[in-house]
Formats: sequence, structure tokens, C-alpha cells
Amino acid sequence: MGLFIKRWLLPVFGAALALWLIFQLYGSLNFPRFLDGLRHANPVWLSVLAATILLEQLLSGWKWRQILYDLKPVGALPLTGALLAGYGVNVLVPLGVSPLVRAWLVARLHRLKMATVLSTAVIARFLDGVVFALFAGAVAAAGRIPQIEGDLRLGVSVAGALNLLLFGGLLWVLFRFRGLFNREEPLICRLFDWITGQMGASGPGLRASLGAGIVWPRARARRIAVIIAAVAGKLVAATHFLWAGLAVGVLLKPWDYLFLMVFAGFAMVLGRFVRIPAGFVFGAGFALKALGVADEPALLMILFSYILTIILVVGIGLVVLWQSGLDIRHARVKAETDNAGP
Repeated sequence: MGLFIKRWLLPVFGAALALWLIFQLYGSLNFPRFLDGLRHANPVWLSVLAATILLEQLLSGWKWRQILYDLKPVGALPLTGALLAGYGVNVLVPLGVSPLVRAWLVARLHRLKMATVLSTAVIARFLDGVVFALFAGAVAAAGRIPQIEGDLRLGVSVAGALNLLLFGGLLWVLFRFRGLFNREEPLICRLFDWITGQMGASGPGLRASLGAGIVWPRARARRIAVIIAAVAGKLVAATHFLWAGLAVGVLLKPWDYLFLMVFAGFAMVLGRFVRIPAGFVFGAGFALKALGVADEPALLMILFSYILTIILVVGIGLVVLWQSGLDIRHARVKAETDNAGP
């Protein structure tokens, strides 16, 4: 019964709620005007949008390369391909296995331990969370936030602070206690060994592999490059609505694009947490409406960004999966047993 509720009832309820929210947001949509905007959308700016979507992913792969470099200098393009493959798996098997798939692909191709690669991917993800929180703080402190019912500035500030505490705290815990991974005495290590033993894996070996991946670049240039890539990735992401807007004749102020990225990002995370699909669509739509953008171009901006992302990111990811010959069930087994030995 619990599995039925989790797998079927909650997603169906979430989809129905998402449709209702979108209808409430765009219930007065002028469909002929929407179609006219679609027909006259500028393909040049849509091409720029597509390029920046791919650039954002390439920056993520380059950032991961800097973190992984001291373990093995893997190229940015293969790492970007692994990232995209993880997104492809999320479409085929929406069970949250994309980090495992990315780590498995990189480990298999470059003779690394899967758990070690997974730790570096986690560090990159936590760093993204910290940088996103800093952008949220900058928007709350200096950005032009629309005046609507309720204190939206306070909400963005609180959400950013919580994000910073969460991801900054997780990064601190990883590096502060990574020495525990190689010790047998602490209770948490014994508990970890018991849990992994129930899964058929070697606890001490898996702990050693995970600990080996908790690294930060030794070279100062690479440390700076990690931060630059994380910040640049968010700035590129903020321009997606700029190019989508120019395609339909909408131009906003620079701070508005940062506000859109932050608000839509929080809405997407919240939507995933409460299992409501289209959280990004609703969040971005709400933010664009608050900024005074008409419903028809606003919806076109959202759909262009969303659909091009799906086509490019997920599409290329599925091609990478196909070329790698990945068996998803095999990858899930790998998450429990592969590279667990010392």
C-alpha cells in the first residue's frame, strides 16, 4: 500500500495540482496571441538560448574536472557527457539514480572507484548549492524584487539563508570528518558497515573509497577555477530568460533575470520535495507575472527554456547512455557493491 501511494498516488495528485496551478496562473491566456508569438519567435535568439543551455552544462563538467583533477585528470567533455547521461536516466528511471550513473560511467571509463567519483560529484553539487544561496542573498539585498502581497524579499532571504546553511554545513561536515571514514571505532562507521553489509558490500572498503573522493584541488589556480565555474554557471543560467525573452520581444532589467533564476530555482526544488511536477513552470510563470510580463510571451519564454533544455540536455544524455551501453539495473547494483573493496 505504501509503495502504491509513493509510486502512483502522490505523482498523480502532484500532476493534478500542477495543472490546476498552471490553469489558475494562465486561465486568461489569449491563445491566438500565444500562437502568433510562437510563429514570429526569432530563431537567432532561440539558437543563442540553445547554445547557453549547453554552455551551462559544459561549465558544470569543467568545474567537476577541477575537483577530480588530483585523483585523475579527466577531460571536461567526458564529464559533461556523464552529467547529461544522468539527466537522461532521470527521464527513463525517475528514482534519483542520476548521481550513481554519472559516477559509474566516469569510474568505468577512467579506472576509478565508483564511490570515489561519487564523492567528488557530491562536492560539486554542494558547492552549487552554496553559490545559488549567495545569488539568492544578493538578489534579496540589492535586487529589484516585485512588490506583491506578502514580503517576497524576506522569503527569498530566508530561503537563501537556509540553502547556505544546508549546503555549506554539508560541505563542512564532509571535510571536517573525512578522517572518520578510515577508522573503525566511531559508532557512525560501525553503523555504516552494518548497513552496507546488509546490502552485500564491504563497509570498510566503501568508506575508504568514499573518503578518497573528498578532495579539494591542491593547486590555487584550480581552486579559483572551481569557484569561477560555479559562479559562471549560475550567471549563464540567468541569461536563459534573457534570450528566450528577446525571441518574443521581451527585455527586462539585469536584476530581473537573477530574480527569475533564483525564484524559479526555489520553486523547482520545492516542487521536487513535495512531488509536484512543473514546479519550474509555475515558479517562473509566477515570477514573470510579478514582473509585469504578459501571459502569452511569459508562457512562451518558459516553454522555450524548458523544452529546449529537455531536447538538448536529456536528448544528448540519452545518446551518451546508448553509446556507453549502460544497463541501468547493472548501475544500481554497482552503487551497492562495485568498488567496495580496499
